[in-house]
Amino acid sequence: MLQVGEICRKLGLNPQTLYFYERIELIPPPQRTESGYRLFSDKDVERLAFISRAKALGLSLDEIKDILTLKEGKSLTCHAMHARLLKKLQEIEDNIRQLQGLRDELLPLVDRCRQKLENPDPNHECVVLEKVE
Repeated sequence: MLQVGEICRKLGLNPQTLYFYERIELIPPPQRTESGYRLFSDKDVERLAFISRAKALGLSLDEIKDILTLKEGKSLTCHAMHARLLKKLQEIEDNIRQLQGLRDELLPLVDRCRQKLENPDPNHECVVLEKVE
């Protein structure tokens, strides 16, 4: 059994993260010592490591909770996991497209700024964000 500090060092987590996970029921309430210290089992550590790994892959806490619920109910099939990961991949690809669109919009503005910097007019404010007709 490990205490909060030991878990945090082992998994690189902030203690507040553990308390938050407990509060939103992502992890079950841990056992406690007589003096009230939280004690985590090896199973708890495995669950927290899974959560950390899933978060690193971009899954939201709600998505992780959904997966853990399926896992606890012994119904986390490869098909179910595949569907969730495929959905997440699509969301990431959509985000990439949106970010590339923003990049494409910003590049001309950066170029306009660069031109203004090369030929400054100290009497005028920067207007690169104003619509160009």
